[in-house]
Amino acid sequence: MKHELEFFPDGTPIDDWFYEIETPELSALGKQYPLTDYGILPDGQLHTKEIQSVIDFAAKEGGGVLVVPAGVYHTGALHFKQGVNLYVAQGGTLMGSDDIADYDLCETRMEGQNCIYFSALINADGVDGFTISGPGTIDGNGLRSWRAFWLRRKWNPKCTNKDEQRPRLVFISNSKNVTFANITLQNSHFWTSHLYRCDHVKYLNCRILSPAHPVPAPSTDAIDIDVCTDVLVKNCYLEVNDDSVVLKGGRGPWADTAPENGINERILVEDCHYGFCHGCLTCGSESMHDRNVLIRRLKVDHACNLLWLKMRPDTPQHYEYITMKQVDAVVESFVNINPWTQFYDLEDRKDIPLSYADHITVEDCRCECREYFNVKPEPTQYQLSDFTFRNLDIRAKENSFDPTAVNGMVCENCNITPLDTAPDINYIPPVPHTIEEA
Repeated sequence: MKHELEFFPDGTPIDDWFYEIETPELSALGKQYPLTDYGILPDGQLHTKEIQSVIDFAAKEGGGVLVVPAGVYHTGALHFKQGVNLYVAQGGTLMGSDDIADYDLCETRMEGQNCIYFSALINADGVDGFTISGPGTIDGNGLRSWRAFWLRRKWNPKCTNKDEQRPRLVFISNSKNVTFANITLQNSHFWTSHLYRCDHVKYLNCRILSPAHPVPAPSTDAIDIDVCTDVLVKNCYLEVNDDSVVLKGGRGPWADTAPENGINERILVEDCHYGFCHGCLTCGSESMHDRNVLIRRLKVDHACNLLWLKMRPDTPQHYEYITMKQVDAVVESFVNINPWTQFYDLEDRKDIPLSYADHITVEDCRCECREYFNVKPEPTQYQLSDFTFRNLDIRAKENSFDPTAVNGMVCENCNITPLDTAPDINYIPPVPHTIEEA
């Protein structure tokens, strides 16, 4: 494919792989294994064991594609094997169980640490070439756990995400050449899709959804990228009750010495539309090193933060060469850089590890916001340097711009005008995917 030579923020050329955006046809995914051919029906019954048997059989036969036909098929955790893909047909829904007992315990990765936790609804580990596609839906059925979470928080405000036991929707680990195409992922109990130690992953034309009302879906991040390289998110619609694209990679006072942690590198998000979310691009809170991140050509409706760098005082962090450009947005904060102390724990470390954010560029953006520059200098915790703001048209309720917060702050053609009334980022338009409160 011929295209103009383009570059990541540090000057590294964008590889041809990022321009290969054809979505796979069902016929290209191998021998088809429709659920109904194996007596699995949309009858409201849980079919975890039967569906897993089909996956195992397909893997033994050399691979192919598990096909979810029209109808709603209920299941607990499924573990995909090498060579077996997943296709959800038009009108088809793979519906997750709302009982945590239907998700097995396993060695996994959660909140920046390796640990024993519950498997996701869809799991794949150590695979090459895994595809999740089709015009249908994978639905986490998370309402029961959302209610339980908020009730538990009312009883114990300090309870953590893991205290209220709930599964993710999709977890892919130690894998490469993974594709999500045309699929709808919605109503996850917890994080919606989580990549760990993966490379060459594409999200193409996907919808990732969770409600903020009538029962908010807590911590249902759309895409969690955790120690991964070469990730493309293109032509997707993301609307979740937490962060949309989140870079993770490890947390803790010695995170940079742990072999299970590491860098996220060469991440490209483009031509996407965001509904409500907490952060459009969020580095943290379990993030160690992020480099060469390019976000461009976005439309953002009613988000809390456009660029959010969470600075943990108990974790050495480095966010570098991050560019956001060509964004049309309504947000609470245009840029948010502040200490993040949720579940803070220095363990046995006596000093606060120093963190860095540098070579951050935001350009060619039009935005309405409450606060333009929500940045708190904390030089004993983190150092900010080499920021460039260019060609910005900002209407802000609060300007609060402080160039001294950054060592090497460059502003070119930035037009900041006052906004009498802050945009209502709490407005959530009615959407058909919302689970109705029973």
